[in-house]
Amino acid sequence: MPAPTRPVSKSETPDGQWLRCDGCGEILYGKTLESNFFICTRCGHHFRIPPDQYISIILDQGKLEELNSDLAPCDPLKFPRYKEKLAKARSRTGRKDAYSYGKAMISDIPVVFGVLDFRFIGGSMGSVVGEKVARSIRLAREERLPLIIVSASGGARMYEGMFSLMQMAKTSAELGLLRRENVPFISIPVDPCTGGVMASFASLGDIIVSEPGALLGFAGRRVIENTIGEKLPEDFQRAEFMLKHGLIDMVVPRRDLKETLTTILSILWPEQVRDIRHSTLDVRHSDEPGTV
Repeated sequence: MPAPTRPVSKSETPDGQWLRCDGCGEILYGKTLESNFFICTRCGHHFRIPPDQYISIILDQGKLEELNSDLAPCDPLKFPRYKEKLAKARSRTGRKDAYSYGKAMISDIPVVFGVLDFRFIGGSMGSVVGEKVARSIRLAREERLPLIIVSASGGARMYEGMFSLMQMAKTSAELGLLRRENVPFISIPVDPCTGGVMASFASLGDIIVSEPGALLGFAGRRVIENTIGEKLPEDFQRAEFMLKHGLIDMVVPRRDLKETLTTILSILWPEQVRDIRHSTLDVRHSDEPGTV
């Protein structure tokens, strides 16, 4: 299986830059890779991409009305060098923490959309990430809007200890309340999604969609092999293996994510989607000459 790649952003692929594909070794021109959704044109390997790219690919006009972007973590345990790591992550990403969420549209369907940034301390879930995930779930429940979360994470944030671990219970409880209201949640774990994030909200979607070759799971291969004393299959914890064994529902190429989500929403949320599209058509028709 391909080795993991680091996240790629537009600023890292200026004119003239060439990147090596970790799937097949092909040397790829940066602009060509960018125009192909950062998917290798030879083998189909999906490079890791930052949140802004997912927002651009999935959301109408690439627009997210972000909420609570000012929430920032503190250092509750006075963990050595944690504040330095936070400052470095903020400088690298321009974000206060790893999770961003807000209201958005997908094919004219209003949704609550959230995304984790793996560049921010491995997309780890500390108290602020957990709180913002919980708030996004609560927003979806209160306003009866479908919830979509793209998760790329190494799991719980060790620098916050038990404060971090409790976010698994909090986010899972909020999703339980969302399910009672029959509001759909589509989870999109992408490469990599592991640890406490995969063990909580990322694996609790009504529909779970991933990308080809994505690494998904809880503990790492070496830890599991040492624990059970057995050699694991080569494709163990990859999206295709998870699909075969029923742990996720779909493996979808990145370029098809928006179309697939539109179809899923039309199935899970049919009356609301129909009402939205009818009201949109009514507005368009009222603007036509000769209409009242």
